Amino acid sequence: MSSIIQLLPDHVANQIAAGEVVQRPASVVKELLENAVDAKATDIKLIIKDAGKVLVQVIDNGVGMSVTDARLCFERHATSKIRLAEDLFSLHTKGFRGEALASIAAIAHVEMKTKQEQEELGNHIVIEGSKFVSQEPAVLPKGTSFSVKNLFYNIPARRNFLKSETVELRHVIDEFQRVALAHPNIYFTMYHNGSEMFNLPQSNYRQRIVNIFSGKTNEKLVPVQEETEILSIQGFVGKPEFAKKNRGEQFFFVNDRYIKSGYLHHAVMNAYEGLLPNGAQPSYFLYLNVPPNTIDINIHPTKTEIKFDDEHALYSILRSAIKHSLGQFNVAPALDFDRDPNLDTPYEYQNKNAQYPTVQVDRSYNPFAEEKPNKSFSGNAGNTSYKTSEKQQSWESLYVGLKQDTMEVSSFSFENEEVTASLFDEKEEEQTIKRTYQIHKKYIVSPIKSGMVIMDQNRAHQRVLYEQFLTNMTVHQASSQQLLFPLQLHFSHNEMKLIAELQPSLENTGFVFEAIDDDAIHISGIPINTTESEVSLVLEHLISDLQDGIPESSFSQNDTIAKSMAKSLSVKTGTYLTEKEQENLVNNLFACKDPNVSPFQKPTFITMRVEDIDKRFAL
Repeated sequence: MSSIIQLLPDHVANQIAAGEVVQRPASVVKELLENAVDAKATDIKLIIKDAGKVLVQVIDNGVGMSVTDARLCFERHATSKIRLAEDLFSLHTKGFRGEALASIAAIAHVEMKTKQEQEELGNHIVIEGSKFVSQEPAVLPKGTSFSVKNLFYNIPARRNFLKSETVELRHVIDEFQRVALAHPNIYFTMYHNGSEMFNLPQSNYRQRIVNIFSGKTNEKLVPVQEETEILSIQGFVGKPEFAKKNRGEQFFFVNDRYIKSGYLHHAVMNAYEGLLPNGAQPSYFLYLNVPPNTIDINIHPTKTEIKFDDEHALYSILRSAIKHSLGQFNVAPALDFDRDPNLDTPYEYQNKNAQYPTVQVDRSYNPFAEEKPNKSFSGNAGNTSYKTSEKQQSWESLYVGLKQDTMEVSSFSFENEEVTASLFDEKEEEQTIKRTYQIHKKYIVSPIKSGMVIMDQNRAHQRVLYEQFLTNMTVHQASSQQLLFPLQLHFSHNEMKLIAELQPSLENTGFVFEAIDDDAIHISGIPINTTESEVSLVLEHLISDLQDGIPESSFSQNDTIAKSMAKSLSVKTGTYLTEKEQENLVNNLFACKDPNVSPFQKPTFITMRVEDIDKRFAL
């Protein structure tokens, strides 16, 4: 029998490896930016077109490559970062596997221009699908320019799995921000379709965070710093009052490498225990430095997960450091009470004796006298003269006419009862006594002919609001209530772009936008039945629900917005409803097109027949 196992060709092996390394344009951005950082660049430019599907270009002023290195860097497992297996546990750079450039070149058109400072000419290399098209000398500035065009051009199936341009751009921005936050000493700029999106000059950590996440971020940050033998921590955490529902602004960096760690995240949440409302997520930007030989970063293809030698010690130190910072800056409750400086004794009163007050008593005061006596004091309480009234009324005069007034009041109230009692018929009054009942501030019970209906008030209200918002966005006839003073809300750059894209749909629900700046929106009108304090929460929930992607069709986009707003503004479990509110909710639900399920396909009510109840008692 002939052998059936054979070695794969290099171009096929590279395409298979690309499945691990390159999942979307953001993966290319990550690899190229990290290579530029490793090349000791101080100025890095990222240029993308159509969210990276057409072009991803990274230009840096690093050390560049020689002719041999420029050709060799596209070979598999070719790297300058490691020589021995032991080097994996003493890494100080980003990339080290030597698969990134080979994988990228296998699925795209690649053009590289590089030049070292001491050389007169640089190298210009063109590769298409792992095949070298040309390599020739060229006049170039110092550094490297790497262009990746037409990603997945030779793998159409992979290209079809890419999301919309908005979603892919958001992933690219995420990767750009992670690298930029880790290296504030490098000048970063980013351009998309010819327009500048980020311009981040060299700065410190705090200023870099503020430049990326708008100017209002500065007042939200609380510094964290701790130095120990096994770990050093520096960075910032957000104040509890600025916590959000989504986890967008949460960053861990270990030795200047972005990582994800549920274990360390739990330590942060534990430090905020008792300070955050239910479901809220704090923002944090924490930079951890540990000895390279105590971590293993080669456990995940994207290198976003790290294995620590002593996780328990890191957990305790991180939790204690954040708790200390929150308490030090009066963010968390402290044991000692705040001292009021107004209660301090002034300096000029320190040598003065206390003055004791004198007590004066009017022993002849009569509260039942017709006129109060005029008092005149001179000297002490013994030298006092009074002028009393000559005539006093008898005690019986206080009760004159009381009986007659009481009779008049009784007859008046009796007349009112006679008039109002005839307004409604007794039968009608009995029928409208009570039609709905609220149980445990969660369910509404309403009797029907065959038995009773038990309704979930939260899901029912979600269905009512969902259909209202969807109708308003479809017919463009939403009502709005104007605010006396415009409401100003601050969001990050990514969130601002998302809100600007959703502006037409939000205006159809009742929002009125006065202006949208770089880091703030000004709202002058809000939907009816929405309070001013709920606006920020509604928009945060909407942004959180749309983080995974905005539907491309307008109907799907409106549907997502209507679901999110209905979920945010619906009556929550535990809210007391009056009888009138209960009846309105029941009537509005059964006036909906599909009252049986909520917008999230969960039942809104159940029906219990009398026969079912009889069977229960027959047991």
